[in-house]
Amino acid sequence: MFSFRTTPIFEQEDLALRKGRVGVFCTPNCWHPERGEYLYETFAKRGCLKHVFSPSTPEFSNMESHIYVPLEQLREIDSLIVEIQGGGARYFAYTNDLLELFSVMADEKIDIPVFIVDHVNPAGRQVEGTMSEAMFKLVHRHGLTVGEVASLVHNDLNAKFPLHVISVNATPSNKELLPWTIPIAADMPGYFTCGLYPGSALWSGTNVTPGIGTTRPYEIFGAPFMESLHDSYKMPPAADGATLRPCRFQPSVGEYAGKQCFGYQIILEPGAEYHALAHTLQLMNFVYRNCEEFSIINDDDTLGFDDRTLIDLLDDEVLYGYVTGEIEWSDVKEHIRDQEQKWIRKARKFLLYEEDQLFRVK
Repeated sequence: MFSFRTTPIFEQEDLALRKGRVGVFCTPNCWHPERGEYLYETFAKRGCLKHVFSPSTPEFSNMESHIYVPLEQLREIDSLIVEIQGGGARYFAYTNDLLELFSVMADEKIDIPVFIVDHVNPAGRQVEGTMSEAMFKLVHRHGLTVGEVASLVHNDLNAKFPLHVISVNATPSNKELLPWTIPIAADMPGYFTCGLYPGSALWSGTNVTPGIGTTRPYEIFGAPFMESLHDSYKMPPAADGATLRPCRFQPSVGEYAGKQCFGYQIILEPGAEYHALAHTLQLMNFVYRNCEEFSIINDDDTLGFDDRTLIDLLDDEVLYGYVTGEIEWSDVKEHIRDQEQKWIRKARKFLLYEEDQLFRVK
């Protein structure tokens, strides 16, 4: 069962919300300025809040965070309300956590209704990359809102629990609070971050840092061993929509905490189309060819995507083959084009806001 609703979550008349035990899966983005309170506070005042499932680390921290939902607590609620701000990429932690929860609910045959308070996708409708069998068949940059991703995966899982999506237009919050006003995650602080994240996040699966623990995560990348590139004045390839400049930085956390890293800042051109994944693949190929110390395995367990390597994150032999110099860029470009077109054909069936269509950078 699926429904798309245009009235606020606070006005829904479902008994599970009015008289049942409510669980709230949320980030600080569930703040509603028109009410002056967080979503879970509203239901606590009603006397029906049972559990709050929120990020595992403080809002303003440098560490990777997840939202955990213990199975025994899931069985103690009659409905689950979800309000998170998605990051637009398949490896964004909180969206991934939600989809993993959907998988558990489908496997365990937990049929409580799920209500998703939808938000706009700060990464927009642009699509990038190839589909992953391991990550719910999503492409690297999917172009969907959390509600649309949830609907697509709910369908793919053949899940039986009811899913209800509350429109982004149901409350003024999305107009009064732009997606970057409240950071969607500790390592995604600004407006440009989501446009870079689908590519730059992949550095977390290597021994090059994407600037986590600095003021410009995913906008810069580098490592101590990349000093040789600076010394030889070698510049990585630029890309349409962006330029690069050499820079130095010192992360506060991770393997290189307190160490000087040599790298580059990606400077986006206002209003230009930029394919973050394609550019990052070219940058990785450049570092692979010019730095012997470059490794596709991240041994630092304090940052990144848990124990996932670049191979896991790419989940595509063609893309990985290009990084390591075994496949030509022309073949990669064609492969990405075919996969993006295939994804758009599939995903557009689940669009809830058809005034904005999915597109790819040609």
